[in-house]
Amino acid sequence: MQKTAFTTLLFMWAMQQSAQVTPEQIGHDQTDATPGTTISISYKKFQLPNGLTVLIHEDHSDPIVYVDVTYHVGSAREQEGRSGFAHFFEHMMFQGSKHVADDQHFKIVTEAGGALNGTTNTDRTNYFETVPNNQLEKMLWLEADRMGFLLDSVTQKKFEVQRATVKNERGQRYDNAPYGLVGEKTGEALYPEGHPYSWTTIGYIEDLNRVDVNDLKRFYMRWYGPNNAVLTVAGDVNAEETFHLVEKYFGSIQKGPDVTPQTLAPVKLAQTRYISYEDNIKFPSLNYVYPTVNISDKDDAPLNVLATILTGSQGSPFYKAFVETGKAVSVTSYQNSRELAGQFHLSVRANPNAALADVNQEVKRVFSEWEKKGVSDDDLIKFKAQFKSDLYNQLSTVQGKGTRLAYDYTLRGDADYLQKEIEKYMAVTNADVMRVYQTYIKGQPAVILSCVPKGKGDLRMQADNWKMYARKVEPESAEYKNLQFKDPMDAFDRSTLPKVSTPIHVEIKDIYRMMVEGTHIPIMGIYDDETPKVNILITFRAGHRYEPKGKSGLADLTAHLLDKSSLRTPAAEIENKLDRLGSNVSFISGEEEVSINIQALKENIDATLKIVEESLFEPKFDSVEFENEKKQLLDRIAQSQTNASDMANMAFRSVLYNAADVMSYPPSGTSETVKSLNLKDVKNYYSKLVPALSNVVLTGDLEFSTAYKKLSFLSKTNPKKDTSLVRVHNLPIEKTKIYFVDKKNAAQSEIRVGYLAMPYSSLGNYYKATVANFSFSGAFNSRINNLLREVKGWTYGVRGNFSGTFFAGPFTLSGGFKSNTTDSALVEIFKEFKKYTEEGITDAELAFTKNAIIQNDAIKYESPLQKLLFEKRILDYNLPKEFVTQQTELLNKLNKAELNSLIKRIYPQKRMIIVVVGDKANNLEKVKKLGFEVQEMDVNGKFIN
Repeated sequence: MQKTAFTTLLFMWAMQQSAQVTPEQIGHDQTDATPGTTISISYKKFQLPNGLTVLIHEDHSDPIVYVDVTYHVGSAREQEGRSGFAHFFEHMMFQGSKHVADDQHFKIVTEAGGALNGTTNTDRTNYFETVPNNQLEKMLWLEADRMGFLLDSVTQKKFEVQRATVKNERGQRYDNAPYGLVGEKTGEALYPEGHPYSWTTIGYIEDLNRVDVNDLKRFYMRWYGPNNAVLTVAGDVNAEETFHLVEKYFGSIQKGPDVTPQTLAPVKLAQTRYISYEDNIKFPSLNYVYPTVNISDKDDAPLNVLATILTGSQGSPFYKAFVETGKAVSVTSYQNSRELAGQFHLSVRANPNAALADVNQEVKRVFSEWEKKGVSDDDLIKFKAQFKSDLYNQLSTVQGKGTRLAYDYTLRGDADYLQKEIEKYMAVTNADVMRVYQTYIKGQPAVILSCVPKGKGDLRMQADNWKMYARKVEPESAEYKNLQFKDPMDAFDRSTLPKVSTPIHVEIKDIYRMMVEGTHIPIMGIYDDETPKVNILITFRAGHRYEPKGKSGLADLTAHLLDKSSLRTPAAEIENKLDRLGSNVSFISGEEEVSINIQALKENIDATLKIVEESLFEPKFDSVEFENEKKQLLDRIAQSQTNASDMANMAFRSVLYNAADVMSYPPSGTSETVKSLNLKDVKNYYSKLVPALSNVVLTGDLEFSTAYKKLSFLSKTNPKKDTSLVRVHNLPIEKTKIYFVDKKNAAQSEIRVGYLAMPYSSLGNYYKATVANFSFSGAFNSRINNLLREVKGWTYGVRGNFSGTFFAGPFTLSGGFKSNTTDSALVEIFKEFKKYTEEGITDAELAFTKNAIIQNDAIKYESPLQKLLFEKRILDYNLPKEFVTQQTELLNKLNKAELNSLIKRIYPQKRMIIVVVGDKANNLEKVKKLGFEVQEMDVNGKFIN
């Protein structure tokens, strides 16, 4: 069903502001109150004499731990003309410290079986790892080393490489992305010059070019002290023991300069500011941004509710007026509250060649009509039910709980704010929502941005009345002068990497199995009562691969229509029922499957499954809904033709498979195939879909006997053993060839390299190939990514993977590269292929790979989705529950000779496909000099000449 907007908005963790407790408060313990009345996260809070606050949550449900260090510094702490520092520094924090060698941070965490990352926004920067619990001390050692011993390792060389990487990131996510500059331009116009929110976190290229390594060091000394940080540990730990480890590694780090809260900086506009720009897009977009309130303001909650009511469902006024009628491609709204100020966004992505002045008139009309009805009781009931459901989703993992604690403490000064937040949202009334609408939206000045296709400036709403000022470069603030930082003095040797116990042995929770009544279709479940929710995935062996010839996009369109009206109930009413229940149901089409994804509160599972039964067995397939969904699919296809990554994926697919194979088309289809589809095609596909029921997996607070009864309605599918499938023989690649797609003036080139490899096998060559590829292109610190990102600075990232299923799937190496390095990147990629196939894997790489994969099993089965996918893999491939143990045993026995023999076969350098999507004027001739045959293609995958 239509996904509500608040799901992605409600927990936009900005993580700001610190508070302090005294060292004596070691025993402080917040615990869950009476079930059903209070939701909270138990934790203990400590503080070291140097000001570091420590929050520890014990959760013994899985043998894993989440470690998070949040610093109260983001782009809002930067000076005008020195933007991008906080984000740039986030990159530098992964480049090694005094006791951690260059490029070893990722390697150490990966080899420990962990996952890690860092993020920066306007108000905070955080670094985090999820690892098996036996790796906790190692993670604390790593985080402490870069908090207290970073300066000596910040070299000019690493500085230059990471500066190039940040530029690549900006190119990929902003300059080279459709609509990528909307946020930057509206922020410039909304906030006054010098306001810390007037520039984006990524910063400006000219500012990045301006700074040097010493500027960065001073930024570190000013903001990265322990007194400006909160360390959160959540998971299978003992709080007191963990705190003593924290004392050991962090206690001697010197306190940084005092950090005072920033002054709230709300903005007011005297009049509406109209701005515009031209972009490489298909659909003109009209964007309204209203100044509102910061995250601590009482009006934050009703503004979030307002956003959901306006655009968050099929029954919302803007969805019905724009999307349901076909007047626009999409419409969204959200409240973005941050530490110092906030803003409310409304965006309409219109049809091609739509005059945005007309769109604006329709926006006014919709607001006017909605005002007459106002906010209904039903609106609030639905929002609050979904709020509760989404909250349980977040609390289902130790990362979700740890993130929440860090967020609330940093931003609110109260780690136990969760229940207050719930009460705040539960208290929102109809009058509150209408009041914030009248106060901040109706008739209020805003920034209105017209984003129009290149060469179509006449589509903008009206002429610009505001122009970007000439940005100043402030002299470095006095607070950056005379900063000193001394290495901590310890009674132990920090250069020694903490030892860990033997690898964690993962105990998979009991799995129950049964059959759909009257069929041979398996049901598999894992009982888990950590939260009162149930998650179910029903899978049909269908999807893109099973579409008739020339009908690509049919499975996608059918799935979307199953999300619409039934014979008994209109689509908006179905969604309304689900929202009131706090449930989510979605029909999803993929490469080889169509699935029903179900999430429901335990108390509402019966009512939710009744809706699923009705939608599955009584679809209306309404002609008006069909035409609307078809239009939306065509719109998505058209938009994908402006996105370099989508263009590269489509071109790669079109030459990877035989032209007669449906797999040579994207799952969404092409404009040509989708335009040919009619309602009869959908009904015919549906008649084959329902009997293709393959399996059902579930997890959550639902026991065996209850699950069996509740899912008995699936017996009406009358499943068949075989599903019709046209098999096409795909010819082997005769020689390596480059296929070039022009994207004029592209700041980056998207590259794909690969071939059609092999089907999935849990213990055969497929599994062994993923092992062999891990050190080559599968891990962050793989040979390929390390060379092209960390050494050369040409890309934001490049990865390679095998993706076989029941059928042979491709090996694909992919990444976006600076435009002027396109040919050089290909040269280096093939050098690495040659070296790896000729010399093989090293002893160090093999040891690293084995440790990383074996340890990583501990963190793979925690979330509901992870459990569902684990069960599904068992059923899909008829595996024993112990297949993970079998893989570990196989991995331990694998030796270099066996892997090196395989490596020679799995990277056929002379029989690969290379796709390049980039600026033809600057790159085509250089690419032609590489010695490969080059064939030009258009955006539809058709050969040119």
